Amino acid sequence: MLTPEQFFRALSDTTRLNSLLLMEQEGRLCVCELVQALDLSQPRISRHLGQLRDQGIVQDERQGQWVHYRLSEDLPDWARETLRAVLASRDLGGLTERLTAMPKRPSLVANQSLQHNEGV
Repeated sequence: MLTPEQFFRALSDTTRLNSLLLMEQEGRLCVCELVQALDLSQPRISRHLGQLRDQGIVQDERQGQWVHYRLSEDLPDWARETLRAVLASRDLGGLTERLTAMPKRPSLVANQSLQHNEGV
């Protein structure tokens, strides 16, 4: 069970905080999208995502060559509400702009495939 101390320790790092806020905003993202948005190296992003996954804050899902990350389904309501409150009070403008500028974003392509397969 995730404790408030573990959660807030995870949020204390800017890379982890921004990754979680982007996941809250976008739903799910692959490592390459976070690399684009945060302008950081793939190994650094992967290390932070691994820590968040080990703590049960995010979960990953492989689709073809991509591994997508999203907030864990088991994340306590208080933790989700905290992320929503921080997101509402924080400007992610530059991060969102870099993400939006990424051509052929894997998470958007995957979402389109899922919707097509479900007949949406």
